[in-house]
Amino acid sequence: MTDSAKKPKRPRDTNQLAKLIADIATGEAVEKDPDEGKDPAAVALGRKGGQKGGKARAEKLSAEKKSEIARKAATTRWQKKG
Repeated sequence: MTDSAKKPKRPRDTNQLAKLIADIATGEAVEKDPDEGKDPAAVALGRKGGQKGGKARAEKLSAEKKSEIARKAATTRWQKKG
């Protein structure tokens, strides 16, 4: 599985998850492919845009705006309890 592929949905309940894993291991259940039914060209195009998106956004921002965003992020991180 690549970084861009989403993780398959799993049950949150521990017992249901254990049963699903056992079913997959014994062949009673089949894991679904997350990219099944998608156009490969569209998937590639979306991935290409995602890879350059953050860098392109950073290049457009002024140094002052980038600093403001970083300051806000740091403040939010330090305010979290836990």
